[in-house]
Amino acid sequence: MNLTIISGSHRKDSQSTRISHVLKERAVTLGLFTQVDILDLAENPLPLWDDSIWSGNEEWKALLAPWRAALNASDAIIVVAPEWNGMVPSGLKNFFLVFGAAQLGHKPGLITAVSAGQGGSYPVVELRTSSYKNCRLCYIPDHLIVRNVASVMTGEDAEADQHMQDRMDYSLAVLKEYAIGLKGVRESGVIDHKTFRNGM
Repeated sequence: MNLTIISGSHRKDSQSTRISHVLKERAVTLGLFTQVDILDLAENPLPLWDDSIWSGNEEWKALLAPWRAALNASDAIIVVAPEWNGMVPSGLKNFFLVFGAAQLGHKPGLITAVSAGQGGSYPVVELRTSSYKNCRLCYIPDHLIVRNVASVMTGEDAEADQHMQDRMDYSLAVLKEYAIGLKGVRESGVIDHKTFRNGM
């Protein structure tokens, strides 16, 4: 089972990237997934979507090939979404325009929202509302919200860190079981993205 973590911040050295690495470390430590990759929008910014992506543009092909390979091989996805002015960053929304059902369809997704303060719920709502329709990513019922992120999982508050780690571990274990279950759905032969290309 392979896991891919999407770090959805455009900022270099962001808290989203740090939390993505924490999640990777927990998944590896728990032995839940054989391979864990992080695709970081700050390190590998995707150009804004344009029509040439569908017409075989060589520049697009070269840029997207490693991302497609990692996503194609993945059995589960974690989307780490910072809250910017109560919204998901534009680069993360762009990710869902660029990649579709071939890479993400019928795979379980765990939303992890990141907030500098006491927020964090708006990215969860936004992603559940508008990011899954055509790509068919299946968000699991559980999600994580890392509030006051600069002081979380830093050793500053051992009790709070343990609480967050316990929640992460639980959510990762649930994600793994969904990955096992949805693998059967993808392999069942019932999926028809050619006839039903887009969600309703």
